[in-house]
Amino acid sequence: MPYEYRMTRRIEFAETDMAGIAHFANFFRMMENTEHAFFRSLGFSIHTETESGAVGWPRVSASCEFLRPLRFEDEVEIQLLVLEIRSRSIRYAFRFWKMENGTRQEVARGGFTTVCTTVDKSTGNLAAITIPEAIRNSFEVAPAELISSLVSVR
Repeated sequence: MPYEYRMTRRIEFAETDMAGIAHFANFFRMMENTEHAFFRSLGFSIHTETESGAVGWPRVSASCEFLRPLRFEDEVEIQLLVLEIRSRSIRYAFRFWKMENGTRQEVARGGFTTVCTTVDKSTGNLAAITIPEAIRNSFEVAPAELISSLVSVR
């Protein structure tokens, strides 16, 4: 079962600030896009209709640490690792890599926690629910050595 997903993309001009550096908010978009691609790779969507209503994954925590700048046209690899799966939530770590002078350089790392929810159609209120079994059984927590590398690398 997968515990990791990687995708590569190029930094677009519209994602940069006046200094030509990727704006910090775009790192959160890239993490979210990687999570969505991970779900699609498993045969699911991040937003699903079930008999009991719409299932979604709002974030309850998000962070990002910036180590080196990304600029227009830089190609970046985003790595997703599943850190923890609880009955109603998933915690991810993300690492951002680019090739610089022939070496792979870590440029940022981040993470977020998502909670599986449904929406009450009559009130619009969100309620946390148990992660559907089909989704829960599609992936697993990354091995301890990968998780510990998040602390030891830099």
